[in-house]
Amino acid sequence: MWQWFDCSSIRGLHSNIKYGAQLSQNGIGMISLRQMKYFVEIVDAGSYSRASEHLYIAQSALSRQMKELESEVQALLLERDSRHIELTDAGRLFYERSKRILEDIAETVQQAHQISKGEQGTIRLLHSSSVTLTSEMGLVLNKLLAEFPGVTLDISKASSDHQAADIEEGRADLGLIRLPILRKYPDIVVKDFFTEKLMVAVSQQHALAGQSHTEIASLRDEYFVSVPHKDRGGLSYLVAGLCLKQGFFPKVARAISRKTSLLHLIDANMGIAIVPESMQEVAPRGVRFLSLPESESSSVVGIIYRRETPAMLANFIAAFEREMHC
Repeated sequence: MWQWFDCSSIRGLHSNIKYGAQLSQNGIGMISLRQMKYFVEIVDAGSYSRASEHLYIAQSALSRQMKELESEVQALLLERDSRHIELTDAGRLFYERSKRILEDIAETVQQAHQISKGEQGTIRLLHSSSVTLTSEMGLVLNKLLAEFPGVTLDISKASSDHQAADIEEGRADLGLIRLPILRKYPDIVVKDFFTEKLMVAVSQQHALAGQSHTEIASLRDEYFVSVPHKDRGGLSYLVAGLCLKQGFFPKVARAISRKTSLLHLIDANMGIAIVPESMQEVAPRGVRFLSLPESESSSVVGIIYRRETPAMLANFIAAFEREMHC
């Protein structure tokens, strides 16, 4: 019959090493967590006297606890004299496993505390294809995970407008979108997160490839590999609006995409696109990027979440905003 530990005592050495049945058959009694802690402290301190000072208990009481422990384990764990201690082979095993058990219990207590305070769980994070998870963004997220040890991230892609619906309906918790989005939800918060420049992406074979900059008005006769969806906002909607301000609607290439695959269409010289500056990090080597005038190149990445959020998510969002604005 298997025996397990609870918060006050431990039966057997550890469930993972499968000693419970053997201990029960041999008639071995319970080993307390206190005894294990004392044993580990003696080994770490290197002597009974130093261990008793660290633990604030009498050396005689500590010695008595170790004798009881060895009696219960039915093995000699420590060779000792008036000055030194030395682990036996059985003691070395018991020391390694005891440290592991005590660390597991401490971690379990911490996690239980985090759960009770709403500090542990999985955050389902969405981002649109135009909001690239750059290396810089990755460093920020990694720093946040270190700050929130009870949090894990489940990251997926979704269009900006679909993110709002997914969060509204509970399929996701947090989103990074390219503004604008067309549909509004009363229970969803949409905030400006950071701004990003737009650039023109062309093939290295394109006539514009040798230029360092251009203007949107000069793209009137170009074919765009990304055009807006009639029911969605996001990057392609923003780009179409910028083109309309210059008196034209983007011509549609014969192959189009609203995902990052549009970069491969550009690489194949099937058309051009106006994309965020961050897409340079994931673009094929054959794609060239041209800057635009400041008045034509601004875009906004938004952060989106439910108006009523658990404490863990609210704290994570606040820290995310802080790090991105440092």
